[in-house]
Amino acid sequence: MSRPAGPTAETEAVVLTAALELLLTEGAGALTPQRLHTVTGVSRSTVYRHWPTAHDVLEALIAVAPPKDQEPTGDPATDLHAAVDQLCNRLRDKPVAAFLQALVAAGEPDLRHRYVEDLLAPFRAALADATRADRDDAVAAIVSPLLLDALLLDKPTARTRAHRTVDEIVARVGA
Repeated sequence: MSRPAGPTAETEAVVLTAALELLLTEGAGALTPQRLHTVTGVSRSTVYRHWPTAHDVLEALIAVAPPKDQEPTGDPATDLHAAVDQLCNRLRDKPVAAFLQALVAAGEPDLRHRYVEDLLAPFRAALADATRADRDDAVAAIVSPLLLDALLLDKPTARTRAHRTVDEIVARVGA
């Protein structure tokens, strides 16, 4: 009988939960196979086989991040407001902001871009019928202040401001 291709769901949950905690408290430098083995008790060979580098651990954490989208309604205004609420909640309740800061500190621009693209996807989907320039400008106008608040200013996101921005954009681009 051959070995399974990946770790068991339980092993993955144990390792990635510990990895997220290490990342948020100590930074990406703590994401070594030896350290994950020590913290979790999962065998070194299992950790080395599935997550040999900090990059591999970060990639796995992104892959198991919370769901990225809500089911679209087809109404851009409704979908944009839902996306604002979802992002604000994730920035408040989940370690999204701290995770992004850790990705920046880890010097992982490709993974940071991938993670941010996942955060932006619901906004882009809601504005799928807008021109690319209008869509990109609108997403930046809505999301940038929220990320600024959470990542750089360490303050609660301005949800009401973001909803006003959505209403202004919907009126402007006719979404």
